[in-house]
Amino acid sequence: MTAPPFALPVLRLKPKADARRIRHGHPWAWADDLVLDRRSRAVPAGALAVLEDAERQPLGLGVATVEAKIGLRLLDRDPGAVIDGAWLTARIGAAQALRDRLYDAPFYRLVHAEGDGLPGLIVDRFGDTLVMQPNAIWLEEREAALAEALLSVTGCTTLIKNGTARARLAEGLPEVTAVLAGTAPEAPIPVPMTGATYMADVMGGQKTGLFYDQRDTHAFAARLARGARVLDVFSHVGGFALACLAAGAEAAVAVDASEPALALAGQGAAASGLGDRLTTRRGDAFAEMEALAAEGARFDLVVCDPPAFAPSKQALEAGLRAYERVARLAAPLVAEGGVLMLCSCSHAADLAKFRAACLRGIGRAGRDPRLIHTGFAGPDHPQHPQLTETGYLKALAFRLMP
Repeated sequence: MTAPPFALPVLRLKPKADARRIRHGHPWAWADDLVLDRRSRAVPAGALAVLEDAERQPLGLGVATVEAKIGLRLLDRDPGAVIDGAWLTARIGAAQALRDRLYDAPFYRLVHAEGDGLPGLIVDRFGDTLVMQPNAIWLEEREAALAEALLSVTGCTTLIKNGTARARLAEGLPEVTAVLAGTAPEAPIPVPMTGATYMADVMGGQKTGLFYDQRDTHAFAARLARGARVLDVFSHVGGFALACLAAGAEAAVAVDASEPALALAGQGAAASGLGDRLTTRRGDAFAEMEALAAEGARFDLVVCDPPAFAPSKQALEAGLRAYERVARLAAPLVAEGGVLMLCSCSHAADLAKFRAACLRGIGRAGRDPRLIHTGFAGPDHPQHPQLTETGYLKALAFRLMP
């Protein structure tokens, strides 16, 4: 145990709080479980604090946010750990070592928040460029040390800060995008993945510019795609469409509300030598699915990967209705014996609830499904087994019987 350079505040669990939950691996202490007196309430948001159980036995060192629902996020089980540049370098180095074993090319999620022991931090790597989302106060206050650690561990020369996530609002952090090192790319970055080339707009695109989390599900869809007609709804930059075309799909239609995203899908198709087989349709996904049904369009593979319809428990019921509607509108577009893939990135909608909503929608469409695959985010998005938030992504593939 390393002695801290100065005395840190202590937060203590109430006698009735379940300290075993934290001892057994949960990285959060709820504010309702903490003794909140004048002293503990004075601990500033983002400050380091030692967490103790009701018997004053230390449980670890974490970041305090006592006025929020989560009163403390553990950083280290050693209450005497020093959270400095060396500590950040060690955590990032461990994350990099895992990715080095998983991938041959430097295109992946490098840091996945609690999944890599760095609460609030998301970092995606695009070759020599890193894009980080620091969504917590403790990271904001250590920006320089964090940047130095990321660059030294990876050897990258460009680091972009994307501070536009909704999570920053809850921490009282400003919305900001900045280049912390190197030079901002003047054009989208080509990303080789699943046999295709994707175009990542790291300065103006959604989130960090590209979604790596569906890589493994793209690969499964591609296995079904040879000679198939494919519909990719909520396609963003053509994630499923390009993977399927690269695997030999006859043709693919990408549907999205964003013209810039569809333009990047087109650029990716051209860069992959697949431009003549990709068609794009810009518009509301629900309206476009209804229009395609009216046109009598049918596809061998239909994939729907919408945004998070249930980003919180409060939005769960409305979100499940939206997922049901997606399934109801998509199912009639699947040819007999074809496959319907439905995805959710809503952590509040667990797998069972999401699956039930999908089955209701498919049933209302009069189709007879068989579940042939359940997918999750790839291994560069490690799940903390105690946090459903880190295992947010679900993908279900149903064969619709002839």
